[in-house]
Amino acid sequence: MNALQLSLQFAAFDGAAAHRAALPRHKVARWIRHALERDAEIAVRIVGAEEGQALNRDYRGRDYATNVLTFDYASEPVVAADLVLCAPVVEREAREAGKPLQAHYAHLLVHGALHAQGWDHETGEADAEAMEARETEILLRLGFAAPYG
Repeated sequence: MNALQLSLQFAAFDGAAAHRAALPRHKVARWIRHALERDAEIAVRIVGAEEGQALNRDYRGRDYATNVLTFDYASEPVVAADLVLCAPVVEREAREAGKPLQAHYAHLLVHGALHAQGWDHETGEADAEAMEARETEILLRLGFAAPYG
């Protein structure tokens, strides 16, 4: 298993305690490690809607809060990245999909960790299918249901 230096941060927002409870550090580290192909230094920040929207607008030009943003700084020799997850969006998506909150967080952390290593689902259908297959393989190995219907 690859080495991981993890920083886990929670912004102040309404309902943060429930998200903190769903994300014990040892589980977050385990989920990310399973997605790593090399050693990594990753900061995970759980934010509210306002911060999530501001980051998505400022860095991607999309003026809405999204579930996960990956800021990848290096992929060799060590992966260096920040993963920002917007708690209200993650919670809403989990509820709409009928998934446990923790399962959806695990999926999005795996998704973000793959992005940090160069995986991309927006470059074409074949890339999207490959990334979805890799996510599914990792999540099944972790004991979660397949994330895509």
